[in-house]
Amino acid sequence: MTSGLASTSAPLSATYDLAMLDLDGVVYVGPDAVEGAAQSLQLARENGMRLAYITNNASRTPREVAEHLRGLSMPDVKDGDIVTSAQAVAHLVADAVPSGSAVLLVGGDGLRVPLEERGLRCVTSLDDAPVAVVQGFHPDIGWRQLSEASFAIQAGLPWFASNTDMTMPTPRGMAPGNGSLVQTIRSATGANPIVAGKPEQPLFDETVERVGGAHPLMVGDRLDTDIDGAINAGVDSLAVLTGVSSVQDIVDAAPGRRPTFVSFDLSGLNESHSDVVLDGDRARCGEALATARHGTITVETADRRSTEALRAIVGLAWSLRDGSDLRMTVDGTLVA
Repeated sequence: MTSGLASTSAPLSATYDLAMLDLDGVVYVGPDAVEGAAQSLQLARENGMRLAYITNNASRTPREVAEHLRGLSMPDVKDGDIVTSAQAVAHLVADAVPSGSAVLLVGGDGLRVPLEERGLRCVTSLDDAPVAVVQGFHPDIGWRQLSEASFAIQAGLPWFASNTDMTMPTPRGMAPGNGSLVQTIRSATGANPIVAGKPEQPLFDETVERVGGAHPLMVGDRLDTDIDGAINAGVDSLAVLTGVSSVQDIVDAAPGRRPTFVSFDLSGLNESHSDVVLDGDRARCGEALATARHGTITVETADRRSTEALRAIVGLAWSLRDGSDLRMTVDGTLVA
């Protein structure tokens, strides 16, 4: 039985040539940088890794996102390093309709700008003869826009959505995301949109096309979008614990929905990931020894927040689950 985790003899930033970095929960949380993120990304760049900042959020333009990142001292961020689901969906629409077509916009400037860059004309009424409906999140979307989109879809127009995230993080807590607004239209029409954002593949294709890279690594904090998306796109992934998904979530992940690598934060980009050696109810990774007893995994190591400790925990849990269908609980004192 294997641990299910890949290993490397060199740091990830020297093994992969492109990091596809999710933003909220990985690089920043709300308005503030994740502790140590800028330093980790600077070192990754020095190791030769390209950095692409990718996001399902279609409410801001790449320039606005880049300005935010520069304000957080992320290393040498250019506007072209940002790739949004709005850009990906604009590409899908431009490939599907004649150049110069009118499209019914359900969103703000974050979606309008990439549509116009693709040569499309944004309108807000079915009376303006659009040939498609394009939807992305904006906080000012209301009943009138959702209704106009519903009328257009019922009239037979194809429907494109930047993403279907049901929630989005804010400084005050979780709020309805674009997926919640998509669901409103779905309920009214019975239709389903063509989706560009994670976990679908178009955003990954758009990133490689814009930023380059032959051997990319997806870095994310959410199993349901970042890691599932990487799997759908055939891309290796690193799951970090600075955002939504917890150690227990990763331990509970079923085969086919698991990250390639795990680390507590972006410092894992600049580490080698040692083999996990399994021995029944024990697993060793470097100096860390994980042990399973009565359904709970504990770890012995000088640094419980090391990548080695996390790999030992996850590798042992996956091995036991796959071998005997046991669901393991991680000792809550081990990790934050």
